[in-house]
Amino acid sequence: MKFLSALLLLALSPTQTVAFAPANNHAVVSAAPSSTSLQMGPPTPESLLTETYGEGSRKYRRTVYTHNEWVKHRSSDRFIRNISSMYNSGVYKSLGREVFATTAIATFLVVFNALTGGYTDFDGVQHEAIISSLPQLTLPLTPFTLLSPSLGLLLVFRTNSSYGRWDEARKFWGLNINHTRDLNRMATAWYGHDGIPVDPTLRAEHLRQVSLMTWAFVRSMKRHLSPPAEDEEAYVAELNARLAPEQAQAMIDAAHRPNRALYDLSVAIDRLPMHFMRKNEINKNLSIFEDTLGGSERLLSSPVPLFYSRHTARFLSTWLLLLPFAMYEPFKGSWNHVMEIPAIALASLFLFGIEELATQLEEPFTILPMQGFCDKIGANCDEIVGWRGQGLDE
Repeated sequence: MKFLSALLLLALSPTQTVAFAPANNHAVVSAAPSSTSLQMGPPTPESLLTETYGEGSRKYRRTVYTHNEWVKHRSSDRFIRNISSMYNSGVYKSLGREVFATTAIATFLVVFNALTGGYTDFDGVQHEAIISSLPQLTLPLTPFTLLSPSLGLLLVFRTNSSYGRWDEARKFWGLNINHTRDLNRMATAWYGHDGIPVDPTLRAEHLRQVSLMTWAFVRSMKRHLSPPAEDEEAYVAELNARLAPEQAQAMIDAAHRPNRALYDLSVAIDRLPMHFMRKNEINKNLSIFEDTLGGSERLLSSPVPLFYSRHTARFLSTWLLLLPFAMYEPFKGSWNHVMEIPAIALASLFLFGIEELATQLEEPFTILPMQGFCDKIGANCDEIVGWRGQGLDE
């Protein structure tokens, strides 16, 4: 059937996924090009099939919105656009095997029950059962109706928990962005002490170190939260390009790189000639960085309790695999109950899709645009420390 062919294409098609984030035109601009900036947007036609869905597609979902994307996001044609992109959806492609399994059961059931209970041919002639010794396979719909609210609650909690984790991770990086600006603003404005003349060259070097160590912390945090195979080589290259060789190597060799970067940032702040009370205010930002780092490590190391995720997956899978047996009678008005097949396929696609979305959101860091955040922080800090501070206003 055409619908089954479409489902197979959904699972196997290598076409590019228009549901991914828009391309480079809204990427965060940094002062210096980053070697690890991953292109946001759909995979190119040359991309491997494994990069159009599942784990390989996560690096293309690091979306950063600007005004242009928001206009498109809330446009009146969004429903048509989203429906038309269903066959290219990376989420739906990931569910090809699950949808195929439930659809195969529905197809088998329609054929088997036609053989054991009789069928209608293309001319509308009713025929007797070919295998009269076997009963038709059906189940009552009532148990599925009774269990539906429970399944719905499980899926709602699953998606809410996963979205909450994504939202918390995004807020941690929002705090990083805000407090890196705050730190460098205070260091720049407060540089100097007791009217002692400020050496512009020394001031520029001191503040440059504060800016670099601020960037080094967030970049080390990004590497700490990213898969080694994706980011290790680029991380080493970026540190060697921006830091002094000894400084970069010490950070690379550290067992816990973000902690080493925070230590170096503390040293850079301690070298600033200013009142200790002002230094204390600046150092409060470092405590916040420790909190965002620790919170991110908690999210990365502690998933939603596995017994909950497993029970939800088992409940959903069993419910959908048995649903064709209960839906056979309700479709008696269609030719040989055949419309049950596309109905089961769509129900499986959408319900498995809810669970798939929750699973994809549960680990948020590989779909957050952390490289864009790091580039933005680096550019902002470099700009702030270039401003004139007290004693240099004239």
